[in-house]
Amino acid sequence: MFKCKQYYGEFLNSDEKISTNILATRLEKLEMVGLITKTIDQKNHSKKLYCLTQKGIDLMPMLLEMIAWSAKYDDKTEAPAEFIASFEDDRVALIEQLRENLNQ
Repeated sequence: MFKCKQYYGEFLNSDEKISTNILATRLEKLEMVGLITKTIDQKNHSKKLYCLTQKGIDLMPMLLEMIAWSAKYDDKTEAPAEFIASFEDDRVALIEQLRENLNQ
């Protein structure tokens, strides 16, 4: 959502180092509950494109609150300080900006 990943390989190569079987299962579950869609990439028909649905995008405010909470209590958080500061300064504006980016 925040790192603009859309392809299986991008998720697989993330810092989280998730295994292929777990990633495949999680993407399938997210699709089944309507948080993401999976389509064939029009530029490369051998690739699948994963996109958030409106239902998935609507989770953003809750996820941002969790990120802010984590940044407050976890000194090892990977959330960038400027991102947290922007969120704490004006939550509504940041959410609106992120929604616009996701809807493009």
